[in-house]
Amino acid sequence: MYLNSLKPAEGAVKTRKRIGRGTGSGRGGTSTRGHKGAKSRSGYSQKSGFEGGQMPLQRRVPKFGFKNINRVEYKAINLDVLQSLAESGNETVFNFDFFKAHGLIQKNDKVKILGRGELNKAVEVHAHAFSGTATSSIEKAGGKTVAL
Repeated sequence: MYLNSLKPAEGAVKTRKRIGRGTGSGRGGTSTRGHKGAKSRSGYSQKSGFEGGQMPLQRRVPKFGFKNINRVEYKAINLDVLQSLAESGNETVFNFDFFKAHGLIQKNDKVKILGRGELNKAVEVHAHAFSGTATSSIEKAGGKTVAL
């Protein structure tokens, strides 16, 4: 086998459609563009969402509400998760690196501790935010909350 004897597989290569090469080719005249209209002209490009003058879907649908540009997204971690981690790993300090190492968050996430479940162990928790019930539960168990 030599490089000069290599050929593509049967049916793998198609000949391209040559348009505008005379009427005898079957694709002359209007060159597959049809008669008149914007689509037949050179330089035509359709605007996204344009529906031929009909009111576009984006404008027909009613709008409501608003997006708060200052919204802060938190990853929620509940007390029952902290309790299970404290029991399994005998941990007393929960910080950002600990949560990241255990796959609970990613590096750009902000952490909020929420109050679902119970905590019966004195632990120190470092997070960006705490709910009221979470703070009271942690401190009732003898722990400490540290806001980042």
